[in-house]
Amino acid sequence: MNTIASKVNDIFKKNYSLTPHLYFSPGRINFIGEHIDYNDGFVMPAAIDKGIYYAIALNNTDDINFYSVDFDEKLTINIRDIKKMTGWKNYVLSVVNEFRIPFSIYGEGAEMKAGFDCVFGGNIADGAGISSSAAVEGGLAFGINELFKFGYSRKELALLCQRAEHNFPGVMCGIMDQYANMFGKKDHVILLDTRSVEHQYFPLQLEGYEIVLINTKVHHSLASSEYNVRRKQCEEGLEILKKEKGINSFRDIKSKEELLPFKDKMTGKVYDRCKYVVEEIIRTQAAAKLLQQNNLIEFGKLMFKTHEGLSKLYEVSCKELDFLVEKAKENKDVIGARMMGGGFGGCTINIIKKESSEKFLSDATTSYKNKFHVEAEIIQVRIEDGTHEII
Repeated sequence: MNTIASKVNDIFKKNYSLTPHLYFSPGRINFIGEHIDYNDGFVMPAAIDKGIYYAIALNNTDDINFYSVDFDEKLTINIRDIKKMTGWKNYVLSVVNEFRIPFSIYGEGAEMKAGFDCVFGGNIADGAGISSSAAVEGGLAFGINELFKFGYSRKELALLCQRAEHNFPGVMCGIMDQYANMFGKKDHVILLDTRSVEHQYFPLQLEGYEIVLINTKVHHSLASSEYNVRRKQCEEGLEILKKEKGINSFRDIKSKEELLPFKDKMTGKVYDRCKYVVEEIIRTQAAAKLLQQNNLIEFGKLMFKTHEGLSKLYEVSCKELDFLVEKAKENKDVIGARMMGGGFGGCTINIIKKESSEKFLSDATTSYKNKFHVEAEIIQVRIEDGTHEII
């Protein structure tokens, strides 16, 4: 048991009388397939070794007791009085609420006949784009499902957590984060088809390389509003494709050349957005084939191309992200890098030769600080299993 798990366990025992079950719920990274989960395409996430640890036990009362270690805050609420609140409370309460809502794949919904005690805390950076919210949701949902013996599958739990984030927090996310949280597999990436919500695993054989995130520590206010603009632009472009050619999904276009005849019918930036989406869907499928061939070098080149598309066509990057990716491009020992997540801040993801990693990271973060007067954060990650009980 690691230090954080031990701390969560010890705090639980200090505050509550029963012996808890312990769970680990990971954050995620995404190698390729950015801004594609709401465009009917493929994404390639993986669960990581950074996440949220939960200690949970049924308490045979009508109350649920939460304690957030990271915020040093407590919440006690009657099981019949679940309601929307603020901050971290919304995420855990929305998960509880979803278990009580009848929904087709859940039959008639779950009946929680008792309360529980819960302590949670982690080592996942909030706002870094590695999905701390899905880690909070997934660990609690998995624990409730196990302790109450509801019998939901991992897929059902992922969909439940997605609905939970839509509900009280009001974040209309795609399925990728919650799916990676539940289905992560050590040393493998997930190729997730966001239309069918089915997946395949592909081995990630790093062999002398490592994955490192560099957190810009900036978050521009454009992120949420521009996200909605991009969605609308993609929808507008797809409507034109439906009307002119009967094309119902970007994934049905097999090359950028097929899109070109519609350029004059797409106003403003719509064509650029559609071009990026078409190219990224093709890139993500190509990336899976490269992993099957254990061709990490060409896989990394696709990551650089994705960043170029995100920066120039989809326009969701920023000068800080572009600067770090350019530094990666200049170093022959960084075989792939790009911005990761919604954009306008957050992290770059880098695949770096181990023997050169320390020097590159030192040079890149020093140059970054000199230019932007911000101390970038280095986050080293390993690919691990999805949410599970700690024995």
